[in-house]
Amino acid sequence: MIERPEYLKKLISFRDKQLIKIVTGVRRCGKSTLFLLFQDYLVKNGTSAEQIQHINLDDINNESLLDYRELHRHIESRLVKGRMNYIFLDEIQNVKNFQKTLASLYIKKNTDIYVTGSNAYLFSGKIATLLTGRYIEIRMLPLSFKEYVSALPDNTNLPEKYRDYLENSSFPYTLQFIAKPFRSASPPENPEYRLGEGWNKNQIRQYLDSLYNTIVLKDIVERTNVKDVLQLGRVIKFMFNNIGRETSINNIVNTMAADKQKVSHADVGLYLNALCDSYV
Repeated sequence: MIERPEYLKKLISFRDKQLIKIVTGVRRCGKSTLFLLFQDYLVKNGTSAEQIQHINLDDINNESLLDYRELHRHIESRLVKGRMNYIFLDEIQNVKNFQKTLASLYIKKNTDIYVTGSNAYLFSGKIATLLTGRYIEIRMLPLSFKEYVSALPDNTNLPEKYRDYLENSSFPYTLQFIAKPFRSASPPENPEYRLGEGWNKNQIRQYLDSLYNTIVLKDIVERTNVKDVLQLGRVIKFMFNNIGRETSINNIVNTMAADKQKVSHADVGLYLNALCDSYV
């Protein structure tokens, strides 16, 4: 696992505080791994495995727990009496009315609650009202370049590694494609690092495409009932191609109209809000 010390320190600092710790960020940025790192820390510091419950609500094996009452029953029945219980819930937004489960667990004296979410839906309307004053949000990003380099076998030739970082993305899983040092018969002073055996840049692209489609379909299309997915894709492409530049809804509409791609101001506004809500 790739160490994420900045975020781990934040979780440690809020340990056993009467607050629900909500880790937010785009899908596959490392939220679940952060929980595993924190659980390792807990075990090394005297917490037993029985005191830790970790439930991934994207896992079809946990489909029965998508009912907030059943989720509450499942967790409550496994609480260790007389000791602090650490509850980790991944992708909590998959549970309708999840805030009721969290609020009920929150009032128990022996629970410390940690959840992840990939959509700002977590903080909307009635949900935010019910949990107001009861949670702290920790916003997580994919790997910084420093974290990226720390996961590689050496930290030489940083300019080349930075090009790889930009090209292959900062999503942690792409580092799984990096092999052990490749050494020639006469090893160079600084060994080269090549893509793992059986992997290539096309497969990295396929992974990133799959991740993109998951975010678009699960966190944007499903949640906002987008009717024209191709139109949404064109707006996303426009935004990706104009990173770092000021723009406006009007500018996007006019630019697309010039390319004979008609889109309304209302739809562009909807798409941009959805991109922000999914942490893209």
